[in-house]
Amino acid sequence: MRSNSQHYVDPVDDAERVYLELLIRIDFEQCHPGDSLDDMKRRSAFSKEDRGLLRDWMAVAAQRAAERQGDTPRMIAAA
Repeated sequence: MRSNSQHYVDPVDDAERVYLELLIRIDFEQCHPGDSLDDMKRRSAFSKEDRGLLRDWMAVAAQRAAERQGDTPRMIAAA
C-alpha cells in the first residue's frame, strides 16, 4: 500500500502506537526476512527509505485498526 508522502499516521499515545505495531509486526517480518519492525523503526531516524517504509506500514496498520472498529483511518497532513 502506498501512502501519500504528505500524510502520516499520528498515534494518540504510546498504547495506540503499540496496538498499531501489533497489527503489522508479523506481516512485516514475513515480508522482510532477517529484519524486524523494531530495527526498521530505529533506522527510520536517519534513513529516508526506512522512514517511508515505516510510514507505509503504519498506514496499513491504521487501515486494519479502522476496519476492526468500523471507522475510517485518521490521517494528519504534514506541515
